[in-house]
Amino acid sequence: MKAVMKPYTTNQLSEDKMVETSKEIYSFANSRRSVREYSDRTVPIEVIENAILTAGTAPSGANKQPWTYCVVTSPELKKKIRVEAEKEEFVNYHGRMSEQWLQDLEKFGTDHIKEFLEIAPALVIVFKRIYEEDKAGSRLNNYYVNESVGISVGMFLSALHRVGLAALTHTPSPMNFLASILQRPENERAFLLIPVGYPAKGTTVPDIDRKGLSEIMKHYK
Repeated sequence: MKAVMKPYTTNQLSEDKMVETSKEIYSFANSRRSVREYSDRTVPIEVIENAILTAGTAPSGANKQPWTYCVVTSPELKKKIRVEAEKEEFVNYHGRMSEQWLQDLEKFGTDHIKEFLEIAPALVIVFKRIYEEDKAGSRLNNYYVNESVGISVGMFLSALHRVGLAALTHTPSPMNFLASILQRPENERAFLLIPVGYPAKGTTVPDIDRKGLSEIMKHYK
């Protein structure tokens, strides 16, 4: 069945204004950093909801929108998540990670202790939906799931940054414990664990550089 079509319009800018605006967007995006130190100050749930709605506008394979965003503010659940995450991270840092991986992480000063999972006022766990089920229980395919969810998360992080909130893309792999703790259905797999909140007073981040344009772009003309 063919989709119903409707007119599409964009905010047309002059070329000079496009260049100026694109520089402003880059400057804003370049100020975003991963944060591991949080205030316990409560974040309005509507702000997180709107950021998730923004994430939900991301393009996805066949418009399947194969994502579920779970928001955890319960201290009890955050404690459970921290305990299980630290179990996996301890194994990661003490044998599962390669020596090269550990060396690459050394400059960030990270270890298996993840206090931020309890201190941050909200944990947002993003699940990718591997498939759907119809009313009869038959499986329905989702397409380009990882790509679709990855784009969605990028938009989510940008929305949080826009309102002055900090976040971290945490991956205490394997993350099967998250589906168990949150009692998610069989078709969902944990994709990212994202603490969300205000940076703690005096928060610092590593002084790192991002690759320049010549390193990430090739122009064929």
